[in-house]
Amino acid sequence: MKICVVGAGAIGGFMGARLAQHDHEVSLIARGPHLAAIRKNGLKLLQDGKEIVADNVNATDDIDDLGVQDVVLLALKSHQISVVMDKLPTLIGPQTVMVTLQNGIPWWYFQKLGGKYENRTVETVDPGGVLMAGIDPDCLLGCIAYPAAIISEPGVIHHVEGVRFPLGELDGTVSERAQRVSEAFTEAGFKSPVLEDIRSEIWLKLWGNLTFNPISAMTHSTLEAICQFPLTRELAATMMTEAKTVAEKLGASFRVSLERRIEGAENVGKHKTSMLQDVEAGKPLEIDGMLGVVIELAETTDTHVPTLKAVYACVSLLNHTMSQQGLYIRAQTL
Repeated sequence: MKICVVGAGAIGGFMGARLAQHDHEVSLIARGPHLAAIRKNGLKLLQDGKEIVADNVNATDDIDDLGVQDVVLLALKSHQISVVMDKLPTLIGPQTVMVTLQNGIPWWYFQKLGGKYENRTVETVDPGGVLMAGIDPDCLLGCIAYPAAIISEPGVIHHVEGVRFPLGELDGTVSERAQRVSEAFTEAGFKSPVLEDIRSEIWLKLWGNLTFNPISAMTHSTLEAICQFPLTRELAATMMTEAKTVAEKLGASFRVSLERRIEGAENVGKHKTSMLQDVEAGKPLEIDGMLGVVIELAETTDTHVPTLKAVYACVSLLNHTMSQQGLYIRAQTL
């Protein structure tokens, strides 16, 4: 298949490298030193103590170079999508599937949902409904990225753990195209079941992201440290309890317990969350898509979430300060 990864960062690069190794025609949209390194040396993936080099990828910073694809992996962060939205149609044909990989609640959450919230705009991640109006929901396939990975240096992806990428249609059907994408992902070494309720799985992943990401950004601590320190473990549990109430009011369910979800994060070990990585790199924090959006949905469902609001206020100020002063905060190795 012709597959384009729009946003070949840690997760997009991980997927692109594995898919390229399994005979798919992979194009990567990247920029800066990362793009230059991929063009020069191929995309390197460090996984399970082994290095693979995807030197057969087409790397570019111009979407217009590529043409219609079979599959588009939209691996940008939620606040980055609007920047490229006008160019995305050049990749989309009548049979193209766009797989969305954003953390948190996606802009399409209320599309094809049914019920009283049908087609409601999620303003926090899609101000004014720009994405909702500009991207055809019929081409979309939801996907949750569970793996942890980092760009250890330009052109090099270091896989930390996890290979799970569950998929699902927005309307809950098990379609032929979803199964086709699932098969391609599975052949590339991923675990990609097709789910009938992708939104509940979104909440399960978000359950951890909305807690551990902002806590780690403010404390500069790994998942293991947050879960093993009693006060932050209790804070995470309180935040998760508030979020669970919002999700259940929207019809979502949780297939694992709160304590098991925390234990799962702890078992990842000394991993820096994506938000902590962004703090250390001086990049904008993906706080609205992970936590601000949950507060919006709490207001929609008339749910009291004081702890979520307090953490959101603090990490939003951190993001504002970094942006205004051009700061990054990186731990020093002694």
